[in-house]
Amino acid sequence: MKAAVLEALERIVVREMPSAAPGPGEIKLCVRACAVCGSDVRIFHHGNPRVKPPAIIGHEAAGEVIAVGKGVRKFSIGQRVAIGADVPCGQCEWCRKGLGNNCPDNYAIGYQFPGAFAEEMLLNTMIVDYGPVTPIPDSVSDEEAALAEPLACAINGLEMCRLERGDTLCIIGAGPIGCMMIELGRDMGAERIIMIQRSHKRLALAKQFGADNYLSPEDGDVMQAVRDLTAGRGPDVVVTACGSVEAHEQAIAMVAKRGSVNLFGGLAPGARNLSVPSNTIHYKECYVLGSHGSVPRQHAAAMDLIRKRTVHVARCISHTFSLDQIGAALEAAEKHEGLKVMVKP
Repeated sequence: MKAAVLEALERIVVREMPSAAPGPGEIKLCVRACAVCGSDVRIFHHGNPRVKPPAIIGHEAAGEVIAVGKGVRKFSIGQRVAIGADVPCGQCEWCRKGLGNNCPDNYAIGYQFPGAFAEEMLLNTMIVDYGPVTPIPDSVSDEEAALAEPLACAINGLEMCRLERGDTLCIIGAGPIGCMMIELGRDMGAERIIMIQRSHKRLALAKQFGADNYLSPEDGDVMQAVRDLTAGRGPDVVVTACGSVEAHEQAIAMVAKRGSVNLFGGLAPGARNLSVPSNTIHYKECYVLGSHGSVPRQHAAAMDLIRKRTVHVARCISHTFSLDQIGAALEAAEKHEGLKVMVKP
């Protein structure tokens, strides 16, 4: 099989690899689609302690089961499945509580376990037994199914924010997850949704997802604009779907009293620390939290939302590349030329 192998920082090479048979309790997939995540770009440039080159990365994926190991009963040859990233160990207290994304071992596909920028991938017994491996409905394409992973992360983020019916939701960052959160937030009951994005090109792409207001700091004071749109009280929920310290600070400054701020977007290595007067949080009695990844039930819920077309993830796909074009795919994702970049092995 062919695979895109990360051999060192900023060196990824497509080459032939052995095609292994699944052992007991394992399954093998023919990968049909794998989207590029921002974390893949960070690993390419900066590495990750859980990724040991030579390694195969990529975790937003869908494929077809082409072989099953002895004892496998949950999956069968010919079945299409999508995979998530975070894999619960199934044994620790966090995994037993259903919070496997907080597992201290922090296992993940495309990190400790080989990822999906390849023609084939093996899913080990831990992934098969406990991981986010979700059957794909007939009405859902492989490309759509691959995006159940980022949508599951969005579900985790908004669930933690305690979003309630009638709330105003403000999303800072009109990337793929920010755009998914527009439709997801509407389904969860948000009455007004405000999208903030500096790039006018990305803001224009986000308009197909149906927020009520679209703001860019290039056009004026977005803080004042948000105050005007909320009669001075601020949004009930603010999510920073971008990797910007300034956005994190802005979110805390604008949120309503008793509101929730989710510092959803991870920051690049070396980013400065957050600078916020603690009295802002103290007197607002607001909730400042973070979220990362998802758990298998959220991956299954994401697939159901995709099936029902509650969240139109296909609208996010702006670029498609072959596996041989993996370098161009990573570059397109890094340059934010569109929304979601898809690799088709």
